[in-house]
Amino acid sequence: MVQYDKKIVNKLLDSYESSTLFTGKNKVTVHIAFPFNRSTLPVYFDESSLAYEEIHAAMRRLEQQRLIKIEWKNGKEGHIISKVVLCTEELEKVYAYVSRIPKADLIGQNRELLSKLRKRYHTPVYQSLIDYLDNRLENAQPVKEFIDLSDLSETETLLTGIAQIELNDRICYIREFSIEHFHDSKVFETISGKIARAMRMFNEEYKDKELDEILAEYGIYHTPNYVYFKGNVSLAIGDNEYRIGELHQGIGISGEDIDRICIRDAAQIRKVITIENLTTFFRWAEPDSLMVYLGGYHNRVRRTLLRKIYHTLPNADYYHFGDIDVGGFLIYEDLCRKTEIPFKRYRMDLENLQQYEKYGKALTENDRIRIEKIIKENPDAEYADVLEYMLSAGVKLEQECM
Repeated sequence: MVQYDKKIVNKLLDSYESSTLFTGKNKVTVHIAFPFNRSTLPVYFDESSLAYEEIHAAMRRLEQQRLIKIEWKNGKEGHIISKVVLCTEELEKVYAYVSRIPKADLIGQNRELLSKLRKRYHTPVYQSLIDYLDNRLENAQPVKEFIDLSDLSETETLLTGIAQIELNDRICYIREFSIEHFHDSKVFETISGKIARAMRMFNEEYKDKELDEILAEYGIYHTPNYVYFKGNVSLAIGDNEYRIGELHQGIGISGEDIDRICIRDAAQIRKVITIENLTTFFRWAEPDSLMVYLGGYHNRVRRTLLRKIYHTLPNADYYHFGDIDVGGFLIYEDLCRKTEIPFKRYRMDLENLQQYEKYGKALTENDRIRIEKIIKENPDAEYADVLEYMLSAGVKLEQECM
């Protein structure tokens, strides 16, 4: 049986808690009302339903308890209800009627929790999210994109998850991480979307990255993370040595084993090339070169391998081969900055863009916005001529086209 009284009271309280009256920012008198029409309460206007009389009786009981005031259509009492208005001077009784905790109390409880959690960890995204939530709660602004005010334990779980990601210093898998910190292998999955949103919002480096790419920066993976590379070198693990030059498509090494390997017999290597896309990595061949599959944005494991190679081959030339698009150039910049290796662009120039332009794709409006932003912020970029041409020709190029 539908409890129309409680349903409508809860609707009125929802409206009140979203209003300027609740925040105290109203400059004129505000009345919180629930209109009766075919959209808000269709059963009331259904002549085949018995709900009409039931709703009238329920509304009269609420009015007798001074929780609402009924306004009748055309002033004809007992005929058709136009709307009911919340008696805000009796809010305590209204909340008690539906056994509902006032939003003001929930805000207070959440701010108290945030104050306690603020002292627990001091990682950047964790602290930034707490600041963001607390500021919005103080100003009675919505926070449902991250937390449910009525579920304090979920809020603590989310924030703990973010802090533990930022603190993680070993390679592990998502389910292991979830069990270690939440004693349940599936808890992480339930909060992963909010974690990704927070990481993108409060860390500029992650704003365009997928969650898997973000987690990889902290050594957290769905499955073992392999780095693929190929070239005419030997790979030593302990007393065992393997000539990977005999493997045309190279070899994949798990991130857990990267620290154990040594690269030997590499004197003939003149170039080290990182390659953005897997198809190109498998297809590409360069004499006297060592090639590493980057897989879009690099991560901690790939950087470890690249630094190991750079330590072994400091005099080789280092190149990055990626798409001629915004993402490709951002990956290149990120690679140079985080590895501190003097990479140069490989075939990511105006000549190659023009040569293979007929295989290119049209720029999206978002592409144009991002290109214009790069040009504005860094007009002296070494690839500014490529960006200008991309804008004028309206084209971008995937590396597989070359």
